[in-house]
Amino acid sequence: MANSFVFSSESVGEGHPDKVADLISDSVLDACLTVDKSSRVACETMVKSNVVILAGEITIPKIGQKPIDEVINVGKIVRDAIRDIGYVNKDDVFHADQVFINNYLTTQSPDIAQGVDAKKAKGKKTAEQGAGDQGIMFGYACNETPELMPTPIIFAHRLGRELTKVRKSGKVDWLRPDAKSQVSIRYQNDTPVEVVNVVISTQHTADVEHATIEKYLIEHVIKKVIPANLLTKNTEYLINPTGRFVVGGPQGDSGLTGRKIIVDTYGGWGRHGGGAFSGKDPSKVDRSAAYMGRWVAKNIVAAGLATHAEIQFAYAIGHPQPVSVRVETFGTAKLGISDEQITDAVQKVFSFKPADIVAQLDLLRPIYRQTTNYGHFGKHGLPWESTAKAAALKAAIK
Repeated sequence: MANSFVFSSESVGEGHPDKVADLISDSVLDACLTVDKSSRVACETMVKSNVVILAGEITIPKIGQKPIDEVINVGKIVRDAIRDIGYVNKDDVFHADQVFINNYLTTQSPDIAQGVDAKKAKGKKTAEQGAGDQGIMFGYACNETPELMPTPIIFAHRLGRELTKVRKSGKVDWLRPDAKSQVSIRYQNDTPVEVVNVVISTQHTADVEHATIEKYLIEHVIKKVIPANLLTKNTEYLINPTGRFVVGGPQGDSGLTGRKIIVDTYGGWGRHGGGAFSGKDPSKVDRSAAYMGRWVAKNIVAAGLATHAEIQFAYAIGHPQPVSVRVETFGTAKLGISDEQITDAVQKVFSFKPADIVAQLDLLRPIYRQTTNYGHFGKHGLPWESTAKAAALKAAIK
């Protein structure tokens, strides 16, 4: 019997309230790393109406006891991020130049710092850099797309990017920053065969007709992004299905850092350990180890060891070695190769110590604003998207 099912994934635009918060948090992180690459940053943001609230812990060793605001201009960072998104219209309640900013950032807890620092401390079992927290991390890759990502999430991201490109180009004057996209794909024998439906909800000006929005987005966004062979006469297009989306962004809904973790990863296809990414420096394994997992999984698939690969590993706070490592290929491993063999090979080729993850992926750089929108995975040029370890993995199989 043929294996047939439909799988859906969503993405959100830069102006979605949660992504506004994510970009502000990642912008603060990049600013800190520009000043001092050893900065410890855990910045979380909330946005609502005309208010931005920042909270969390930041330690920048280079500045000593100086207040953070004397070294990085938090207010300017926040306003520049909002301006980049596009909240600059005269009728925007949430406006780059008019928001009220509440800054509640403090320094990192010394108890957490001693677990992460690469030095001895009373009660700590090792002088090595340890994980900044306990937790489980997953990485995933598959051969469905050139990016080695699941098809539904890649298409949802592409729609969001194209929508933003059109808005910022000025080709139409009625698009506004807040937007969401969703794509449902029918699989037949584990192969994508058709797009069942496409959902786009985009904020717009009050004077544009729904029919105009619908026609433009179908012809100039959806049909430009999704291959024609996957769009059929039965494909359903749901464009602004409520009929109106004028009040949007933080005016219409609150936004929080780290609330779009499935959008950030695999669209629900690959599992997620639960930790958010944005606003966290790479000593936080929620972020860096998730990037590590993607790097490992992508190299497994690129090496031809399996067509689908997921890795799970876990940490204890302050401890340098993972407490577990497991690879799952869902029965797609190359004939004669077991998941256990791949797991062993992975541990020979890659080091999962937090300090080594940072070194292997060169993570102490201000590269995080470019990760915020349209997924942290599947983007060309990010270090965890490299497949340079594929040959070494193949050689390590025994």
